[in-house]
Amino acid sequence: MTRSRFFKFFIVPIVLVTLMAGCRQQGEEPNPSAGNGGNASSSATGNQPPNSQSPTSPDPSSSQPSTTPPKTDSGSDSTVKPPAAVRMDKITAVRLADPQSGWIGGKGWIARTDDGGKTWNAQYSGEGTVEQLFALNDREAWAVVGDAGNKSKPRQLLGTKDGGKTWTAVGTMPNTGFLHFVSSDEAYSGNAKTTDGGKTWAALPVPEQTVGDAYFHDRHNGWAVTQDKDMLHVKRTTDGGESWQNVMSRKTVAQLTGALIRSAGANDAWVEWIGESGMTQTSYSLFHTSDGGKAWQTVIANSTAGGGPAPGFPIDHSDGPKNTGSKPGALYVVDPNVAFMGGQCMACDKPNTIGWTIDGGKTWVNGEAAFAGYGQQLLAIADATHGWWIVTDTTEPAVMYTTSDGGKSWQKAHTFEKLLPGT
Repeated sequence: MTRSRFFKFFIVPIVLVTLMAGCRQQGEEPNPSAGNGGNASSSATGNQPPNSQSPTSPDPSSSQPSTTPPKTDSGSDSTVKPPAAVRMDKITAVRLADPQSGWIGGKGWIARTDDGGKTWNAQYSGEGTVEQLFALNDREAWAVVGDAGNKSKPRQLLGTKDGGKTWTAVGTMPNTGFLHFVSSDEAYSGNAKTTDGGKTWAALPVPEQTVGDAYFHDRHNGWAVTQDKDMLHVKRTTDGGESWQNVMSRKTVAQLTGALIRSAGANDAWVEWIGESGMTQTSYSLFHTSDGGKAWQTVIANSTAGGGPAPGFPIDHSDGPKNTGSKPGALYVVDPNVAFMGGQCMACDKPNTIGWTIDGGKTWVNGEAAFAGYGQQLLAIADATHGWWIVTDTTEPAVMYTTSDGGKSWQKAHTFEKLLPGT
């Protein structure tokens, strides 16, 4: 066979077949969720997925959000892709940046609103439950994600620097304390401190017999509650925990079952003492100082029939300012003058109530609003006028309410999805 006939009958057909195969592969669209056997439900309550799709975003037609699971090793830097859709049926954390913008989190997801809660855009989907959210501003925020089924598994810290468009695995949390950042790099959680944005943590010394978590406002100033037999103490440090001084001591009949501290300034502290419980009632007290502990204001002293006297008060105590409800709800401190606190009454048809102070606790106002919901109560307050209030239930959808008149009236902003059985 001549060379020209060989080229015609053998070489040319091979080249044509190769070119056709290449064209067919170039025209195919990859399926980023191929091999993923999971399933995710779309929201039916106005929650929208992100409007724009970047080249690395998941295929919006996929039924399962495509995510890159964050690494669990401390100091990892894994970026999580935004989900196509999540089911917002169980709210476990909330934080606002301003009256219109903020985040909520639940079991395996984080979403953001920029219209005061009317609509929500899903930003993250992954394993675990969002236990805390903290926002330094409308761009920088962090989320603590834990695994309720595995208490020994370290809690993950996620962070965003672009308003939630991307969430990154920063590191792991050292404890279950209240997380708050004072700058992009410096943060505190209980008696732990980070100066590298949460990648690594160092323990700060706390007094013996500390009840609940200590609270460090900054690298120098911190507060702790201790209990010694029938005496309760509030202690303060001004040298990062190296030394502690008693700034309040009170004799008590009721023993503490918990303590919670919040601070809105170097010399400011709001201290909640949680007492005993019985008949769905819990007794508690709330104190405030704005001068480093020299003077204390009794903000709330809620004694109950089931829980006994409020901690720090005698057995027959019945006087003093009271919050509505038979057990304490969420506490949110805005500044040295403004604080809001919910109340709950598990024996009531509408168990969720709220009260506030705008003068540092000298007077306490009990609001008239009362809402249904026998679950967790979540507060996020921007200032003395604007705030968010989310009430949840074990079977019914969570509902978000907002106020623009300091709690006098609350408007329904959003009803989330109904809980699925077993969630």
